[in-house]
Amino acid sequence: MNTITILLMLLVFSGFAFSDAFATISPNSAFTLEGSGYAVTEDTIKISEIDLVLSTQKQTGSSVKSSIEDGFITLDDEDFLATELVATILREGNYIRVNGVAESDTGDTASIRFFGRLVEESKTASVYGFTGRITIDDNDYKIIYTAKLSELSKIKPTSTESKTDEKLTIHILKGSSTQGVGTYIDVGAASESTSSLNLRYFSQDRISIEPGTTITIVNDDVVSHSILSGTENDNDRYNQFTADGRISTDKILPGQSTNITLDNAGFYRLYDPDYHWMKIVAYVFPNIEDNLILGQGKNLGN
Repeated sequence: MNTITILLMLLVFSGFAFSDAFATISPNSAFTLEGSGYAVTEDTIKISEIDLVLSTQKQTGSSVKSSIEDGFITLDDEDFLATELVATILREGNYIRVNGVAESDTGDTASIRFFGRLVEESKTASVYGFTGRITIDDNDYKIIYTAKLSELSKIKPTSTESKTDEKLTIHILKGSSTQGVGTYIDVGAASESTSSLNLRYFSQDRISIEPGTTITIVNDDVVSHSILSGTENDNDRYNQFTADGRISTDKILPGQSTNITLDNAGFYRLYDPDYHWMKIVAYVFPNIEDNLILGQGKNLGN
């Protein structure tokens, strides 16, 4: 057995074998990172969950810089929104580093330092084991997570008369006007089911599309709705959003529909000004071969 063969065997068994996952982690793409585990101190152990949305940006060597556009981290029943978090995907997808600050709705700030190692992968997702720290005031929690990085799953767009434009349809689900009475989606299944705990008010609430894509919004609810785009205001219960003027629809009557077009690249948060829990997160990237939609994930509290 020659030296090269021995070296390759050592790489495989030590977990540093070259991974096919990096082929799916390219710039200008969006992913979900979701998982659960524990946050531990000498005095307590808290259940902790992570649900983040990453948009990949610049690639340098075998690393890809990413911004975290949305999501939350929980400690028991307390949610910390991803306000200033960044992620770096390292060594051709073998590692993920997450750093920055998250903030609760009560104003508490958490300092985040996570490091994940690739454990296993399939054709559509990768599983990572994370360790690190969450620091809140004088409390320093050691975290242990198992988390899944989800690859985008493709949908088939409906062609319009223009060869350059694409179109997809999003439904406002019946009961969305009453918070907590949306439709439950069975994660991983093709049809809706009440067996899952993932509550949704739109048929798709996180999308990744090309600039110029037209979205048809169909109101299947029993009351009128409207859609605006804007930013979410932290720690303001009475004025939760500030419209940015990019998207604004008239009232969409029950059974009716309207079209909106996201022309510019970037990050959009679409919401109903009358029902603030109804939100769509849209990532608009150029140079995407197909219309893509994020795999079904937990309905973000942000």
